[in-house]
Amino acid sequence: MIPDTDTIAMLRREYATCFGCGLDNEIGIQLDGFEVDGSLVTAPFLPRPQLAGFEGILHGGVLATVLDEISAWSAMLTEGVFVFTATLDIRYQKKATVDEAFTLTGMVTERRGKRLSIEAKVLSGSVTIAQSRGLFVVASEIPPAEAIAG
Repeated sequence: MIPDTDTIAMLRREYATCFGCGLDNEIGIQLDGFEVDGSLVTAPFLPRPQLAGFEGILHGGVLATVLDEISAWSAMLTEGVFVFTATLDIRYQKKATVDEAFTLTGMVTERRGKRLSIEAKVLSGSVTIAQSRGLFVVASEIPPAEAIAG
């Protein structure tokens, strides 16, 4: 079951301290604004200067984190499942600065039982900064909001 808006809102509250998407995690990335268009999930990403590696350059580990996060949200929003990352193969293509606005994209490209193949990208405009392919394993179905609240 693909989660409805009430379920998503409840998930956001339940996982408010998640490093990737938790809105209450002051040191986290705080991804938000997820949108679904068919099988494609997107989200904006506006890094903070504190996420730099070299001066002004976004740390590669942060890019890996946002690729992993948009992948997980792709599974949640299009397949209705929580997933664990089994593998994540990342290709860094261009440097990213902390003062750029990025778009994250993720898409489940294949599902075989509890195994999902997911592709994700970090884009600056139409330019791919980094991309990933990963294998994700279903942990559980997402329960409806009333089951989470209860």
